[in-house]
Amino acid sequence: MEIRKITLPLDGVDWMQAEALAEGYNFIDTLIDDWADGSNRFDGPGEILLASFDRDVLIAVGGLNVDPFCNDATIGRIRRVYVRTPWRNQGVGAALMMALLEDARNNFKCVRLRAESADAARLYERLGFIAIENTDATHILRFEDR
Repeated sequence: MEIRKITLPLDGVDWMQAEALAEGYNFIDTLIDDWADGSNRFDGPGEILLASFDRDVLIAVGGLNVDPFCNDATIGRIRRVYVRTPWRNQGVGAALMMALLEDARNNFKCVRLRAESADAARLYERLGFIAIENTDATHILRFEDR
């Protein structure tokens, strides 16, 4: 498995989009649409879009932005994390998250996210995120606490 910085369009993102939609998740659609219209290309200060590949096959994606729900450039947000079904429960999501968090530690005092499933929430909590009650996020990781 290899993790690298990406831009869109990207071979394989259509398969990922179809899988996500079949599971009821539309955030890969949002990723593609926001990239196409220029509203979010993960290119601001401290921002990055990463993907995991298995022999050049796109298997996971995830990004890091300044949190658009906060008026504070020191708060990051992990977004659009998706691991294709055949590669789940093999450490792919954790490896991708660790790569995103490594970048985040260099640019933000904390990161927030919204877990879209109980499985995702368990992964984030294993990585040190704390569940919060907030209209804009379900979890937070404060780097000064680590």
